[in-house]
Amino acid sequence: MNVVAVTDAKGAVVDAALLAAAEPVHRQLRPQLPAAYRRRMEEVFAGGAEMAVALDGGRVAGVAVFRVLEKTFTGRELYCDDLVTDEAMRSKGAGRAMIAYMERVGRERGCDVLALDSGTQRQQAHKFYFREGLVVGSFHFSKKLT
Repeated sequence: MNVVAVTDAKGAVVDAALLAAAEPVHRQLRPQLPAAYRRRMEEVFAGGAEMAVALDGGRVAGVAVFRVLEKTFTGRELYCDDLVTDEAMRSKGAGRAMIAYMERVGRERGCDVLALDSGTQRQQAHKFYFREGLVVGSFHFSKKLT
């Protein structure tokens, strides 16, 4: 499993073909993304996010969207917005490869922690996160504003 950057550290798309190939896998986690996927993702990237994909024989097996944040609670944090493995390719190492990639990027950028949020209904994902050494350090609360 090979993890490849789709954007650079500033969020500029460096591989448009990989961004397009990532869309169907990304939509498995985020089906609500608008039809204008590339435009929406470029807005997300402009806000500080980056994307990498796990490739298996040239096929996108997983997608990670992440960013570095400075927070009073955790310090410098590599926060993973989205981490998804293609349903047809689960348990083949894509998730582990993307976690390892984000850990490496986080260390290179002086991050103190790798963090992510996961919907309470995603029990299988939670088992994976625990196996990868992530812990539940707090509850995340939110309120819709629109």
